[in-house]
Amino acid sequence: MGAGALPHDLPVADGAYDLVALLDVLEHVKADEASLSALGAKLAPEGRLLVTVPAMPWLWSAHDVVHHHKRRYTRAGLGRTVAAAGLVVERSGYFNTALFPLAVASRAFKAILGDRSGDDEMPSPPVNAVLKTVFAAERHLLGRLPMPVGLSLYAVVGRPQAAPA
Repeated sequence: MGAGALPHDLPVADGAYDLVALLDVLEHVKADEASLSALGAKLAPEGRLLVTVPAMPWLWSAHDVVHHHKRRYTRAGLGRTVAAAGLVVERSGYFNTALFPLAVASRAFKAILGDRSGDDEMPSPPVNAVLKTVFAAERHLLGRLPMPVGLSLYAVVGRPQAAPA
């Protein structure tokens, strides 16, 4: 492994960062708890981790296999992983909600047909433009309106605060 490999080869001093963004990375790492713990040590006292991961383990498909995912998370499951790493979830929620029904239908249809392809080809430019517009529109709701489900999950994670003396 090279410099920067999670969880143990992080060539940065502890307490060095105010923010670490772990965007669709954690699901690729075998040692998710150890990786979060190691990154938590790199945070300044008031620092935060911003984590995004694929959601809903029951949506596991060939797409996850092709992309070398180790797991998908629920909100509660990610919270347990963060807590086991000695960190605290300050805020979390689902996103990519508007495209959720389409993804569920697509994966169900492929399962019925026995299609095990990874569905990782780019859609046509017009379809991609529509999907991009739908996904981008959700940004106005994120953090303002709780989403009950989504293809993705975010968490803002911090270090535990010491109790006042």
